[in-house]
Amino acid sequence: MSKVAVMGAGSWGTAFSIVLADAGSEVTIWARRQELCDEINQRHENPDYLPGIELPEVIGATHDPAVALEGAEYVVLAVPSQTLRQNLTEWVPHIPDDAVLISLMKGVELGSLKRMSEVIAEVTGAGPERIGVVSGPNLAKEIARREPAASVVACEDQDVAKRLRERCHSPAFRPYSSVDVIGCELGGAYKNVIALSVGMAVGLGFGDNTTASVITRGLAETARLADALGADPMTLMGLAGLGDLVATCSSPLSRNRTFGEKLGQGMTTAEVTASTRQVAEGVKSASSLLDLAERAGVYAPIVEHVHAVIEGEMTAADMLKSLVNRDTKAERD
Repeated sequence: MSKVAVMGAGSWGTAFSIVLADAGSEVTIWARRQELCDEINQRHENPDYLPGIELPEVIGATHDPAVALEGAEYVVLAVPSQTLRQNLTEWVPHIPDDAVLISLMKGVELGSLKRMSEVIAEVTGAGPERIGVVSGPNLAKEIARREPAASVVACEDQDVAKRLRERCHSPAFRPYSSVDVIGCELGGAYKNVIALSVGMAVGLGFGDNTTASVITRGLAETARLADALGADPMTLMGLAGLGDLVATCSSPLSRNRTFGEKLGQGMTTAEVTASTRQVAEGVKSASSLLDLAERAGVYAPIVEHVHAVIEGEMTAADMLKSLVNRDTKAERD
C-alpha cells in the first residue's frame, strides 16, 4: 500500500480519499478540527461535508499535520486555493523530501496571479517532477458515491504522471495522464467563473439557449488565455477543459453554479457567502483571472463582467444584457 496524506477534509478532499483508498492506498486525512477527525475515525464518515457516505477502513484522520505527513509518498493538497500558501508554509518542515505533491485546487492566487502548482513550487522548492494536478468533471458527492467518472492527472514528468494515474485508478474512477499542467490548471480555475455566469442566467430564469451560449463562449475565452500562457489548446477540449466546464455549469451540486444562481436571484456576494460553509472558488478567482488575462493581453469579457457583479458594480441582469450587446464579430475572433 502507498501511504497518502490528504491535506484538507472538505468534500473534494474526502471524496478523493475514497478514490485513493479504493485504488489501494492507505490514506490519512488532515482536518482543521479535532472533532471532525474523531467523527472520521470513529464513525468512518465525514458528516460535515459528505453525510451518509461510509469511508473505507483504510482512511483515518488527524489534526496534527506532522502525523498526517510522516512517511507519505504522496501529499494531496485539498484546501481552498487562497489559503494554500499559508498552510503549505506551515507544513513544509514535515513533508518528506521525495514526496510527490498533488493539487486538487482550482484557483489562481490573488496578488501573485500564480497557479497552484507555481505556489507549491515556490513554497516547497519542489521541482516539476514532484508536482502534479488532478482536474476534470469531478463533483465530489458523485465521486464519493462511486458513480463512474474520469479525470486528468497531469505532471510535467510523463513517468510521474503515469505513476500518479495508476495510484488513483479505482473501479469507479478512470484517470488519464497529461504533461500539460498549465492547461489543466487554467481549465479548472476558469470553469468556476463561467459556472458563476451560467448560474446567474439560471437565477434570472433563462433557459438552455442562454446557458449553452455562455458555456461555449466561456470555453473559447478559456482557450484564448491558455494558449497565450503556453498551454496546449487541445487540453481545453478534453476532461480538464470541456468535461469539467459542462459538469460544473450544469449540475445543481456545483458550488459555483449555485452561488451564481443566488446572485441572479438578487442576493449580494456578501449575502450568498454568509449563507454557505462551502467555498465557491470562482468568486475569488474572477479577480485573479481578470488580472492574468489583462497581463497576457487576452480579451476576457465573461470574466470581466462576472467580476463586476461580484464587486457589486453591476447586476446579473445588467451583465447578460451587456454581454449580448457588445459589437458583433466572426466566431473565430
